[in-house]
Amino acid sequence: MRDVHATALKRDYQLYVALPDSYRTSQRRYPVLFVTDANYAFPVVRSIVQRLNKHAGMEEVIVVGLSYAQGDTGVYSRRRDFTPTVPRQQSYNSDMPGRAPAFGEAAAYARFIEHDVFPLVAASYRADMARKIFVGHSYGSLLGLQILLTQPRMFEHYILGSPSLWYDRGVMFEREKVYAAGHRDLPASVYFGIGGKETLAAGKRRSRSEEDADMVADLREFDAALKARRYAGLRTQLQVFEGEDHASVFPVVLTRGVRAYLK
Repeated sequence: MRDVHATALKRDYQLYVALPDSYRTSQRRYPVLFVTDANYAFPVVRSIVQRLNKHAGMEEVIVVGLSYAQGDTGVYSRRRDFTPTVPRQQSYNSDMPGRAPAFGEAAAYARFIEHDVFPLVAASYRADMARKIFVGHSYGSLLGLQILLTQPRMFEHYILGSPSLWYDRGVMFEREKVYAAGHRDLPASVYFGIGGKETLAAGKRRSRSEEDADMVADLREFDAALKARRYAGLRTQLQVFEGEDHASVFPVVLTRGVRAYLK
């Protein structure tokens, strides 16, 4: 674990780092998985990629987990750091007494990854920085979409599980249209995964709100919009995992998503 200061944000974070078993005895460079929500996701990702290497022959990787800001709760930190906008209709309560809820700093957090995290990883480890993989789930996938639609080449592969596309009345659908209006290509490899149970409850009417969102339908719609642009440089894959819900689907998404890029 390493401390890292976010210079522009004036906050401190930690990097959780897992090196491949062969790291000490080799001189080669390894692809890097950058994982959001490291406090819970890092141990899952580390274990899965190690198992895939040992039992399925998948290429070894360095895993870098991105922690929540020190001194903040996980809820407070991820709402602020992973969301692209301040929601136009806000009914959120803060879980940190004396501090108002904070949102909309995904662009600034992405710059922290690019300008503070990437150089530290490149200088400290034998990382192949031309093979960087982003791993996010839920709000973490919103951060991934923020990067995808602003700096798609920042990562070579995106694994985006159950993105919260309902957020801020579906603001990412608007961002996708804005990107398409100004660009002829979207050079990226993207794997989308979601649980089959992440649908709208019977009797409810679908809307762009957390309470009435059909996350599966939202993701199918977003993926279809990307495909309809016919970007020459874009490769997307979407899988819906029946029987899985928002809490259970992440390990499956990670497994399929990483194998879509690494052999």
